[in-house]
Amino acid sequence: MVAKNNIFTPGENCWVSSEARYVTPLIDCANYYKALHNAISKAQHSIFIVGWDIDSRIRLLRGKDEENAEAPSVVSDLLAWKAEQNPDIKIYLLRWDSSLAFFAQREMWAKEVWEEKTPDNVETQLDDTIPMGGSQHQKIIVVDDELVFSGGMDISTNRWDTRDHPVQSEERQGPDGEYPPLHDVQMVSSGPVVKDFATLVRWRWERVADSEPIALREEADTGLTAAKPRTWPDDFPPEFENVSCALARTIPFMDEVEPAQEVRTMLLDLINQAESFIYIENQFTTRQEIAEALNKRLKACPNLHVILVSSYEPKGKFECEAFWASRIEFKAILEKGIDPKRIRLTYSSIEDMQGRKAYKRIHSKVMTVDDKYLVIGSSNLSNRSMTLDTEIDVVLHGNSEHNRQQILHVRNDLLAEHTGRKLEDMPALFDTDYPVDALMQGQIAHGYVLTEVRDEVFTNHSVKNVFRSLSDPEEPLISLPTLDGAALPARNPRRRSIMIMLGIAVIAILGGLMFWASQSISWLSSESINDFLEKSRGTYFALPTVLLVYVVGGILFFPVTVLSLAVAAIFGPIWGPIYGIMGALLSSAILFGIGKLSGNAGLRKIGGPKVEAVDEKLKKSGIVGVAAIRMLPIAPFSLVNLVAGISSIGIVQFLIGTFLGMFPPMIAKGLVGDSITQIFRNPSATSIGYLVAGIVLWGLMIWGSQKFARYYQERKQKTATDEKECAA
Repeated sequence: MVAKNNIFTPGENCWVSSEARYVTPLIDCANYYKALHNAISKAQHSIFIVGWDIDSRIRLLRGKDEENAEAPSVVSDLLAWKAEQNPDIKIYLLRWDSSLAFFAQREMWAKEVWEEKTPDNVETQLDDTIPMGGSQHQKIIVVDDELVFSGGMDISTNRWDTRDHPVQSEERQGPDGEYPPLHDVQMVSSGPVVKDFATLVRWRWERVADSEPIALREEADTGLTAAKPRTWPDDFPPEFENVSCALARTIPFMDEVEPAQEVRTMLLDLINQAESFIYIENQFTTRQEIAEALNKRLKACPNLHVILVSSYEPKGKFECEAFWASRIEFKAILEKGIDPKRIRLTYSSIEDMQGRKAYKRIHSKVMTVDDKYLVIGSSNLSNRSMTLDTEIDVVLHGNSEHNRQQILHVRNDLLAEHTGRKLEDMPALFDTDYPVDALMQGQIAHGYVLTEVRDEVFTNHSVKNVFRSLSDPEEPLISLPTLDGAALPARNPRRRSIMIMLGIAVIAILGGLMFWASQSISWLSSESINDFLEKSRGTYFALPTVLLVYVVGGILFFPVTVLSLAVAAIFGPIWGPIYGIMGALLSSAILFGIGKLSGNAGLRKIGGPKVEAVDEKLKKSGIVGVAAIRMLPIAPFSLVNLVAGISSIGIVQFLIGTFLGMFPPMIAKGLVGDSITQIFRNPSATSIGYLVAGIVLWGLMIWGSQKFARYYQERKQKTATDEKECAA
């Protein structure tokens, strides 16, 4: 039976009240990823992953753990390995669809990437049902319906870190290079609460996938007397046992789903239960209602003390003016009329003995209330988390002496990390009259320390602004009227829709620019280019002029065939092809470099797995592949150069392939171009014969290149097959 001496009221401040047989908090991502890897490796029946992000590239293990693991470390390889090892297992991945808002960090073509990397028993869906402005923010993984991970952590970039949070770490590498220390908290649970989570993830999956109901695994032992489930992660023994708990959600109004603000109500109710100490660590603290509730409780209970730990500096203008500006107001409301020794809003940072500084980024969502309650969830103390995002928080109740001591242990453990102290030194600080003040005093030099936030150094904008309206809204950004006069929130636009609109916009812009150039730039025509080249013939500036024309023409996507024919017509069948190939190589190298820079900036991500597949073929075929592409008129010259830069092929291979593919046809074009000129100047049977011969030679080279490329690929594939057979 669930204990009755708690505040859990299903339908008001929680979705369900339940119990967990075992619970262990997993502090910081190195611990979570290690535990998750172990649990997935043991799975036999099903895995549900619901997340803000599920990035296929993430390595779950590092160092010795990675070296000694039998199963792959990269999460996509791990799930593919598990799915191939056990064809009967079903794996479901549900990720938030709207990725453009976080373009630099997230995989653009997530669904296609996962489908490319995993077998058919791994299914992927993108959730696009969230109202515009909101996000899918629940972070849940259910394994075999007997184990659940929940909390603030995603399988995403810029998350992994160890508990010591070194100032610099080679393993903390993200899309933009090394990222600073990051702190987060997850939990792993077994027992009756797993059934509730299993029901929740199925509901989320079925409404997006429009699939048949997925039955719960009846043989899963989720009782209060059950042993540790088989999938329980090694090296992480249970810390809480038979603990009462509640699940509180935020569900926005979407597709006629009944909205829920259980998280908001639960947090307010928990604050009103506090008597001695509230500890909070949270990524964002902007919800004024929470600040008002804390201030009111502090005034009502003179012996109550509160400390909050958050991040130091904002990331970007939107975060600064939406969340940091709002935190100025939050802090003012929180502290109004309260002795500063009783309340502090802080961040954790370090300056080591070499003078290097680091500010710990807080991504966790944790709250303790005395020794009565512990919250580990996905909800920030923000407007959006209370109303607009999908959230799930687990609230543990100290229903036994053991579990109450564990709540205090978690609180002390976290504060010891943030203040650079030893865990055994923490209880004495809470025995003082002003534990908040004691925590702030006497912190050890060159270790992590807590410092009071002063957000005025980042912004003075403490009033409502457009950044706050977009980044931390309480309501959907757009609502559409219905026939009955109500308002239906507009969904976040689908990724495919956004990409199509962006593609149309880019094409329209490029088309408009080309039209403008053709109408406005008088020299951008075949006649003008011919005149320009003609003036340089017989001078020392002939070659530089040709090179300049090819470079400018390449950047402006001017047809290379037109340039080659013009150069051959002016400089003849010998020097024309020589000048032309030199110009083509220089133009190719410059556009290749532009493509390389653009690819690193994100164009490769936009292309998705299809571009990756083409890239792989280009890389394997190497010089011959480039030569074949150059001989076949299948894509514009400039576009091939840019795409090659985005690809993985080396510039030396590319230029050699370009030379081999373009120089023979240029000789043919030289004959054609020179013959056309001679026909106009002095028509004769000889000049007409050269023209016909040149056109035939050109066609034969294209036909021959097709044959050679096909032969080369077949021979290379046969060699690879033979090598595999020999190895087997």
